[in-house]
Amino acid sequence: MDPARNCALLILLGTLWACQNESTDDSGRFRSILEDTPGIEGRAEYLNTPYVTAGDRLYMVGHQDGSFPELGWHIKGEMGGIWNHPIKLMDGFEASLRLGDREIPIRDAYLFTNFPMANRHEYRIDSLELHIERWQFVPDAKQGISVSYVLQNNGDSEKTLELAFTGHADLRPTWLGERTQMKDSTDQASYDPELGAWIVKDEGNPWYVVFGSEQSPTRQEPAGNPYMGKGASGTLRYHVQLAPGATKTIHFNIAGSYHSAQEAINTYLDINDQRLAYLTEKRDRYATLAGLSKLTTPDTVLNQTFEWLKYNCDWLIQEVPEIGRGITAGIPDYPWWFGVDSEYALQGYMAVGQRDIVHETIALLDSVSRAVNGNGRIIHEMSTNGAVFNPGNINETPQFATLIWRTYQWNGDREFLERYFPTIRDGLNWLMAENDANKNGFPDGFGMMEIHGLDSEMIDVAAYTQAAYSHASLIAEALGESALALEYRQKASELRKKINREFWSEDFQSYADFMGTDQQALHLIKDAIVRADTLEKPWAIEELEQTREEIRKHPGGSQSRPFVLHHNWVVNTPMEMGIADPEKAVLALETARKFVNPFGMFVTGIDRDESAGADEGSFRGSKVFSYTGAVMTLPTGVQAVAENNYARPDVALDYLKRMTRSFSYALPGSMYEVSPDYGMIAQAWNIYSFAVPIVRQFFGIRPMASRKEIRIRPQLPTSWDRASLENVLVGENRVSVFYQEKDDGSKMIRILQDKEDWHILLDIGDYDHSSLEAIKGEVKVHSEKEDGKLECSGREIEIIYN
Repeated sequence: MDPARNCALLILLGTLWACQNESTDDSGRFRSILEDTPGIEGRAEYLNTPYVTAGDRLYMVGHQDGSFPELGWHIKGEMGGIWNHPIKLMDGFEASLRLGDREIPIRDAYLFTNFPMANRHEYRIDSLELHIERWQFVPDAKQGISVSYVLQNNGDSEKTLELAFTGHADLRPTWLGERTQMKDSTDQASYDPELGAWIVKDEGNPWYVVFGSEQSPTRQEPAGNPYMGKGASGTLRYHVQLAPGATKTIHFNIAGSYHSAQEAINTYLDINDQRLAYLTEKRDRYATLAGLSKLTTPDTVLNQTFEWLKYNCDWLIQEVPEIGRGITAGIPDYPWWFGVDSEYALQGYMAVGQRDIVHETIALLDSVSRAVNGNGRIIHEMSTNGAVFNPGNINETPQFATLIWRTYQWNGDREFLERYFPTIRDGLNWLMAENDANKNGFPDGFGMMEIHGLDSEMIDVAAYTQAAYSHASLIAEALGESALALEYRQKASELRKKINREFWSEDFQSYADFMGTDQQALHLIKDAIVRADTLEKPWAIEELEQTREEIRKHPGGSQSRPFVLHHNWVVNTPMEMGIADPEKAVLALETARKFVNPFGMFVTGIDRDESAGADEGSFRGSKVFSYTGAVMTLPTGVQAVAENNYARPDVALDYLKRMTRSFSYALPGSMYEVSPDYGMIAQAWNIYSFAVPIVRQFFGIRPMASRKEIRIRPQLPTSWDRASLENVLVGENRVSVFYQEKDDGSKMIRILQDKEDWHILLDIGDYDHSSLEAIKGEVKVHSEKEDGKLECSGREIEIIYN
């Protein structure tokens, strides 16, 4: 036997002896550790839907009732279970109790409680007068999970039981494994008597999973594997003696490796030895996340949603050391890395202080895009084995420029700009040289709307390209590239004019979905009518038929012109980026409000009908996974950003409130990708939809860390008579903003910052100059007194005004 393994086993045996000779039970310590941690109970009607136990090296997906059904479509039926990317470890596990000759399964949990860093299932076995809890969490940076069963005897007699734990291993590659020569083989299970655990190996690969308990089993046996695939199963049985009123906890550890058995065993032993310490560390780290950009408003539901979205952000971090570390798009079917999802989400991550993962994700996207494309084009989707599925949609390359600039505003790191500016410069060259056939400044190709045939000149691609040139000009200026900055600035200015002139549809009071030829439009109308007919949307059919007749009566020849066909949410991106002419913006924003339901904005407007206005029920999706008919958080968040850009915070808040209706609707503590309960159970870009409207717009925090400067322009909803946002990280500084409307009608703003040498440029809009009173800090009225701008300094600034 390997000496290191032998030593580890001796340590384990010593630990087991100690545990077996102590009368203490860890169940109370779990509750003690999580006593002040927020937990949310699930709804009974959603016990048969997924949850996640999250970690950055490993995560587990099962159902809230404690079962592990075959779920997911990306790898059909395989997206649940335990994943240690780039491989899967287990399809799941199950437990049962034996009393005499009776075998009673522990299943059908009656209650599921989600904690930010752990979960709990609760079971009742009335015939045995038992209450059972199952706890689980994934320690940070570990390829393993801790699972604990807590058995409580609520009867008057002692019980002698046998607990059986059966693990169903399935060591298999992730999506696109065949592209990186990852070939699944049959799993072989063997019992290790010294470890008291099953070790399962894929016979063709160095892939391992180890599962067992710190308590020695009384016996073990192979088990049948009920899942599809090439997995193997094993059962472990344990003696349990329960006095009346007594509680007994049995801990299980599951650990994996895609390198060696020894690595899996080491992780297994480590978690066994440090379980409670790791849970405490994770609890404390999550408390730190909660304290950053801490929101307090009169809307307690919004406050809670915002807090948990910060936890959700952490759930979506995935590291594969051989490839990189970054946020993934969503669980369970998109647990890998994306360009555009990150480009939205990371803006929110930065605003809530989760900065390290922002820089790590950007580095990953840039390095892989450089390796695969080599021309500045940003990839769309990459599996955790390194295989790139889509080298990039057209919108992702310009959106990268916006992400880099907005991240720089927060970090103030010149080297950061220098590192990524070559990618931006090359990407803009590629964008226009290879994707603008008619040289009109609008790139051709797929943007956010993945509708077949919708790949001409898309409004979102145009809007994000304009923003890219605008932000690239600022980057070039910061790096001393004045000539290039001027070139980009001129292109941005021209594109803004062209978008407002050429994409605007006066008839529809909206920006067009796309610009294309009559032939393209007629083909898309034909498909759209079929879609509307299938969904029984007669108003949409009528509108589409009228548009078709208008095209035939007034042909445009072979020239491109704007068309409004689908009322896709992307028609609102000119307002999201703040480039729409104000008068057109207000008209378009009002038009957009027709395409909502109580949860938010429809992805495709023609999917809406009159019942949508009051439909607060479950999403009725198709049997095959599809976004048809979907209301999603990203379009709704984009709309909130757009409303705020044109000084309509009350409407923006309405969109946030719509989204909060789906918070904890199905998975407690989370918000589904498709509202309220369809698609991914946790989605990265949700934080964009909340953090940007709240941090950047309602509280108006717009940093320029490179100048040690923070611009603050509050634009709070009228229903908030008091609100605060605390511990917002900007560069090396930390800032908090407190707002209050007093009984006498005056307003108070208080700002705290860690660094006294940073400048606060406060814009309070219109106010009575004679009413301004500086209570704390140094406050200077801007030279243009009528614009409401104040230059402030000091660690504490407080003003009162009318």
